[in-house]
Amino acid sequence: MAARSTSHSASSFLLIVSLAVLVIFTGNSSAKLSTNFYSKSCPKVFSTVQSVVHSAISKQPRQGASLLRLHFHDCFVNGCDGSVLLDDTPTFTGEKTAGPNKGSIRGFEVVDEIKSKVEKECPGVVSCADILAIAARDSVKILGGPKWDVKLGRRDSKTASLKAANRAHTIGQARCTVFRDRIYKDKNIDSSFAKTRQNTCPKTTGLPGDNKIAPLDLQTPTAFDNYYYKNLIKQKGLLRSDQQLFNGGSTDSLVKKYSKDTKTFYSDFVNAMIKMGDIQPLTGSSGEIRKNCRKVNH
Repeated sequence: MAARSTSHSASSFLLIVSLAVLVIFTGNSSAKLSTNFYSKSCPKVFSTVQSVVHSAISKQPRQGASLLRLHFHDCFVNGCDGSVLLDDTPTFTGEKTAGPNKGSIRGFEVVDEIKSKVEKECPGVVSCADILAIAARDSVKILGGPKWDVKLGRRDSKTASLKAANRAHTIGQARCTVFRDRIYKDKNIDSSFAKTRQNTCPKTTGLPGDNKIAPLDLQTPTAFDNYYYKNLIKQKGLLRSDQQLFNGGSTDSLVKKYSKDTKTFYSDFVNAMIKMGDIQPLTGSSGEIRKNCRKVNH
C-alpha cells in the first residue's frame, strides 16, 4: 500500500509541475504581494514553516507532494486564499469533498501544526494562504528541486466554493473510466504500458472495474525531477490529455526540452509557481487572518 501511495504522490507532483509550467503564459503579477511582507511582523515565519515541513517529509516523503498539491488546488479555485483548508460545518460546505479533492488531497495536519507554531511566534499575523505558499516552496526544495523567494501578503477567504472545486482537474490518480479508451483504443501508447494498465482496468464497463485507479505515471520516486516528460516521450502518458502534450503538436519541443534540460525545467517551474501564487490573492482589508486554518474566525 505504501508503494502505491508513493507512486500517486510522485505522479501528482509531476502532473502539477506540468500544469503549473503552463501558467507562465497566463495571468498578471500581483503588485500587492512582496517577498519581505513579514520581515518585521513575523521574522521567524520561514524557519518555523521549514522546520515543520522538513520533519513531516522526513517521516513520510509523500507529504512533500501533498503540500504542493494543496497549494495548487487552493490557487486554481477562486485564487490563492486558503479556501481549500476549510472544513465543512452544518451550515457550510467546503471544497474538501469536491470530486477532484475527495480522497486525493492530504497534508491538512501538517498545515495545522505549522499554523499552531506560527501563531505562537506571531499571533494573528500570517495567513493560511501564505503558509501554503511557503510550505509548497519548502517541499520542492527539500525533495531536491529549485528554491525561490515566495511572494507573501495574502489573506484568507471567509468562504469556499464546492462548485468551483468540482471543476478543477483531478490530480495524482485516475479512475479506469477516464483512461479505459486510451489503453484499449489509442495507437500512440507504449504496448507494454497499456498492457500493465489493462491488468487493473477491464475492457468492459461496470463495477467494480470502473472504480479501479491508476497513478498518472509508473515511477515511484520521492524526488523532484522531470520524469513526467520522459514518460511522455516514451508514449507512457496515462491520460489522452497528458499524451497530447507530446503527440506531434506545438508542445513537443517543450516536452523534449524539459526531459533533457533540468536547468530550464527548474527555471520555468519557478516562474510558473510565482505566477500561480499571484492568482487572485485577497489583500489589504479583504478576507481575514484565520486563527485556525480549518474554520473562519466568526
